[in-house]
Amino acid sequence: MAIKINKPIVEYRLGGSAAVEEKKAKDAAATASAREKSADGKVVRMHEKLERPNMLRGSTYKVKTPVSDHAMYVTINDVVLNPGTEYETQRPFEIFINSKNLDHYQWIVALTRIMSAVFRKGGDVTFLVDELKAVFDPRGGYWQPGGKFMPSIIAELGHIVEIHLRYIGMLPGEQLDEHQRKLVEAKRRAFEESQKQTDAFADDVHSTASVGDEPSFPAGSQMCSKCSTVALVMMDGCMTCLSCGDSKCG
Repeated sequence: MAIKINKPIVEYRLGGSAAVEEKKAKDAAATASAREKSADGKVVRMHEKLERPNMLRGSTYKVKTPVSDHAMYVTINDVVLNPGTEYETQRPFEIFINSKNLDHYQWIVALTRIMSAVFRKGGDVTFLVDELKAVFDPRGGYWQPGGKFMPSIIAELGHIVEIHLRYIGMLPGEQLDEHQRKLVEAKRRAFEESQKQTDAFADDVHSTASVGDEPSFPAGSQMCSKCSTVALVMMDGCMTCLSCGDSKCG
């Protein structure tokens, strides 16, 4: 039966018990995500409705690539949750990228807004690192000092985000454990011994001296598919990485 409405509608509500229960469940979930707490009701976690404090801690990283004449400065601001308690944590809240190169202005603004929204959403935001590092430039990538290959500028930004997340403790350290370090050092010494020049007047073409803070590896090394470092050499009939220890022979 049709019902004629003669007055303006000022409010409405869902009808039926199932619809009402569904609305209550959604409201309860929204409230829980807006202010997630532990059993003692004191631990505040990151969520999208968390208000921005007037002051945030920030870290700025300089990115200078050979594909651009101007450097980019990546600033990531962090919010401190539960300060002064045993539950104090530092989480990324927003990201800004500044550069004199205006060719990338549009995608820089779009990318930073999306990433900032993901940061504020809370939860596990570390997936951004893998997503950004998987972006390839169709015109080709470039090499960082030390022999690490960057497939694109976006991948370099992913590398910066990874460094920052390790810095604030959201990602574990990249350092090899003691056993892995000993294995890599042993393989590197074995390779250097096998390639050592016997002629005292010959040039050492297999020098492994460091350049700045980045180690360099023997001439003729190939790029490792695991760590993207030019440190892959032939040892005992097997391709072995002198940086991360990865070996094609297991």
